[in-house]
Amino acid sequence: MATKTETAHAGECILSEASGTRSREAVTFASGTPALISGEVVAIVTASGKYSTYDNGAADGTETAAGVLIEDVDASAADATGVILRRDAEVIDSLLTYQAGQDAAAQDAAKVDLTALGILAR
Repeated sequence: MATKTETAHAGECILSEASGTRSREAVTFASGTPALISGEVVAIVTASGKYSTYDNGAADGTETAAGVLIEDVDASAADATGVILRRDAEVIDSLLTYQAGQDAAAQDAAKVDLTALGILAR
């Protein structure tokens, strides 16, 4: 029998958020961004103003976490729109995801950035 792996559900990482849709924002992910899953920590590419994966070692703006993705998005071939938690929310720390290469120190730095936005990892 084949083994199936269930990935995170849309919004599964959310513990709480502000009333209405104040915590959420629809954003554009830059073409070439690898497929992202719900709970991914994301950042803004300074030159384009579009979103991509968080990368603590970068120097293009993506070294500063700017939100948490709520739903899966694939911008590998073209720009794509997705919804992120941008402010005033609580998320489940263990359900946050990062691209490969983001060690514990990088993840801690991302959480500091998120805290500044009012997004608390619990």
